[in-house]
Amino acid sequence: MITISDVKKIFQTKNGTVSAVDGVDMTIKDGEIFGVIGYSGAGKSTLIRMLNGLEVPTDGSVDVNGQLISQAKGRSLREARQSMGMIFQHFNLLWSRTVLENIQFPLEIAGVSKKERIKKANELLNLVGLEGRGDSYPSQLSGGQKQRVGIARALANDPKVLLCDEATSALDPQTTDSILDLLVDINDRLGLTIVLITHEMHVIRKICHRVAVMDSGKVVEEGDVLDVFRNPREEVTKRFVKEVSQQQESDDVLEHCQDGKVLKLTFVGESTDQPLITALIRRFDIEVNILQGQISQTQKGAFGTLFIQLTGDPLIVDQAVAFAENQVKVEVMER
Repeated sequence: MITISDVKKIFQTKNGTVSAVDGVDMTIKDGEIFGVIGYSGAGKSTLIRMLNGLEVPTDGSVDVNGQLISQAKGRSLREARQSMGMIFQHFNLLWSRTVLENIQFPLEIAGVSKKERIKKANELLNLVGLEGRGDSYPSQLSGGQKQRVGIARALANDPKVLLCDEATSALDPQTTDSILDLLVDINDRLGLTIVLITHEMHVIRKICHRVAVMDSGKVVEEGDVLDVFRNPREEVTKRFVKEVSQQQESDDVLEHCQDGKVLKLTFVGESTDQPLITALIRRFDIEVNILQGQISQTQKGAFGTLFIQLTGDPLIVDQAVAFAENQVKVEVMER
């Protein structure tokens, strides 16, 4: 569906040359929700703008659904953009137009008749859960409702790709979750390919199938979301995973544990349902103390970590550790 090949984007500024995107290769599959995450200045916004031709690569190519967006101009670029919808962090609605008129705007530009525009806009209002609000103005809506209008407008031309540029970062956590649920529903119903950029790992965890981590213009890590959560390789990725799992530093966990062994257990997928703690208590004459833990859901299954303390006869504790290692990933924490 989308192929990005050795893409570079260099800006000339008064302070010198800035390499915003530096040799990015990426393939996004048809119908998947693909996330690009990075901190400010990582290059993710520039990258997504090159997908619909708002920025032209300095070098490399961008192919969307068989069309080279990086080389398209004029009419061919306008036609290519009609197959892509985009939603923004600050909604970008027309404040002097009603909700229904905002949704109709792309159809108006495309020359669709008024009757068809109104019909389509009402269908989209229902799809995004805003039935009955067509005559309202953006100033009368909450942030979440404004973003729903933005999503409906982005879907007006029946796009094959939906680009989301920090679409939830201006929203509170509860509203963010409702918008993310809507995007998953749209992906399921319409089979859209969704490309989503964000600096929030919660967004990636909740709805994305795969993720690319950007840092200083480069993709430093890429893979299935569950795999990235389970085994983050780069320091920047580890920071993102730590943010969403809300884990304390290992030193904090170990601070008050002077006896026995402290284990970090990592659960993935079906292993999150295993009654491991119960099995340890029943099989071995030891004490098991749960120190800290959390389970997170991703699109492809659950991921979680649990810190436990095992105390008792050292030989039996070692046997319990060996048993646990056959069930889940185990790391013995060093004091």
